[in-house]
Amino acid sequence: MIIPITGKVAYQITLDPTVWIFDNRKIKLEEAFTQSLPVEKEADDYSQKAAQRFNREFAQLEEPNFFPDHVAKVRGKDVLNNSYVMPVDAFLKNAGIANDATGAHLGTGADITTLSLDELRNSYFLFALDGKPLTVDGPVHVLFKDGSNQGNPIKYVKKIEIV
Repeated sequence: MIIPITGKVAYQITLDPTVWIFDNRKIKLEEAFTQSLPVEKEADDYSQKAAQRFNREFAQLEEPNFFPDHVAKVRGKDVLNNSYVMPVDAFLKNAGIANDATGAHLGTGADITTLSLDELRNSYFLFALDGKPLTVDGPVHVLFKDGSNQGNPIKYVKKIEIV
């Protein structure tokens, strides 16, 4: 099931949690609240990029990389046994939140849960539990990065409207 992000955004986008299992940005649920996560690097230094270009263009690679950097090669049992979360903030950046937006309505079936933009930006989407998608009470749960709602996540999130 896909999750649309609509409302006060430059780009209305849809999220497909079923493919996030292949994404390198995913984080194991156990690690999301127990360790400080590294901040994304904006760019590598010039010499490292030059070396990568050289290796890509001139070196003989045994196994060429046909996937973007954020797509992982899945290793069988590891994926089937772990629970994963995905940081929300990257998706909000891609949607281009309007400057006058103040919050978000999370469509959870018949109910609507309202969060501030800061709360949503500082959240994770739980999309896999014990290696399986959240089919009963999903497609995603929203967990705050500070772990304050870890025992009671926002469930049944089917749409996000920026207001």
